[in-house]
Amino acid sequence: MTTSTEAPPPAAPGDAPEDAPRARGRAARKRLVPYWLLLPGILWLVVFFAAPLVYQASTSVQTGSLEEGFKVTWHFATYWDALGEYWPQFLRSVGYAATATVLCLVLGYPLAYLIAFKAGRWRNLVMILVIAPFFTSFLIRTLAWKTILADGGPVVGVLNSLHVLDVTSWLGLTEGQRLLATPLAVVCGLTYNFLPFMVLPLYTSLERIDPRLHEAAGDLYARPVTTFRRVTFPLSMPGVVAGTLLTFIPAAGDYINAELLGSTDQKMIGNVIQSQFLRVLDYPTAAALSFILMAAILAMVTIYIRKSGTEDLV
Repeated sequence: MTTSTEAPPPAAPGDAPEDAPRARGRAARKRLVPYWLLLPGILWLVVFFAAPLVYQASTSVQTGSLEEGFKVTWHFATYWDALGEYWPQFLRSVGYAATATVLCLVLGYPLAYLIAFKAGRWRNLVMILVIAPFFTSFLIRTLAWKTILADGGPVVGVLNSLHVLDVTSWLGLTEGQRLLATPLAVVCGLTYNFLPFMVLPLYTSLERIDPRLHEAAGDLYARPVTTFRRVTFPLSMPGVVAGTLLTFIPAAGDYINAELLGSTDQKMIGNVIQSQFLRVLDYPTAAALSFILMAAILAMVTIYIRKSGTEDLV
């Protein structure tokens, strides 16, 4: 009886025992690649977001003056004092921002629908017209509205001849026969400046809808209104939610429109924060107001997303 004495096959270079640590090292480096790619963004957020946020948090619990210096004394009563004194500006900011957001949605949804389904070869041109205001400074655009709504301008003249200002004055939106320095002027400025933030997410959401769904609804004898209510609008809800958030959040903290188009009676919380930081030099109160505004917006956004059923956006 003979036994086989065949030699084993030669080992591959990667199978050698001394190559195993190299293979493990290469695998470990591959696993670290995504984290290295994230490192610049993380450093940016730490330096320009997390660190200033921590500094502002420490400023909000300080006491003192600019002459004597500010020291951290954990004076949390600053939050209650700031909220108790400036709560009207908080409510006014939320009201103006919410009104401007609704107006942007009412104006922006038909425009986004037109671009997505009806513009055809003119789609790119209309999109350029939508984003064209971004080529101009935010400040210049707001100053342009100050000229448009001037007391002796054609807009006021037409509205006066139609007695529209009488109705808006009765509703408390304007004062007398003028538009400037009124709540309506501030809301108009907010609506104009933030309208593209509503149109672009809406267009992106509507453009993804398969046109065959509309054809199928028509084949099932659904009227256009029913098709919009049961098919188009539900499928565009991610764009609606994204657009309203992109509009409401910056509008609530805006102060340029209220500064240029409003008066002291239309000041928003952003105007108060700006004044406390740059004029009054009460840094703890300004920092506390900033954190209160941030917390309030975060709470409202969280509730809104949960109620709208689009938690996948966060």
